[in-house]
Amino acid sequence: MIRPCFLVIDREYSGSISTRKLVIETAKFNVITAYSGKEAIETLQRFPAINGAVLDAGVKDVPCIDLIATLKKIVPGILVIAVGAPGEADCRNADRYLASFEPVRLLEILKALEPEKTAEIEHQEERLSDAGF
Repeated sequence: MIRPCFLVIDREYSGSISTRKLVIETAKFNVITAYSGKEAIETLQRFPAINGAVLDAGVKDVPCIDLIATLKKIVPGILVIAVGAPGEADCRNADRYLASFEPVRLLEILKALEPEKTAEIEHQEERLSDAGF
């Protein structure tokens, strides 16, 4: 099984890793993390076979609207989910916008992108649980 992989673009904080990365990994999805807009562009150019991107709208080094346009130029059709406070940044070209970090809602959106693979992952989880693992 090839698990869905998402690019998470998050602000970097001293001594911490991306909470979004951890949330997405709880659904057994793969995550590649970038801690700036510039790094996200370089990462996507190097690893274009992703299923979508989750963008912290507060990333400051590249304006949100420009970052999304560049990501979509690199991978046409990529779904970009922007997460941030209302009015935090101009991310109107995002495919989805979460007005706050709602982990459950974010996972619902990501799972809906890949329903067959999500079902396969959940079925595998059931089999492992039934086997006592």
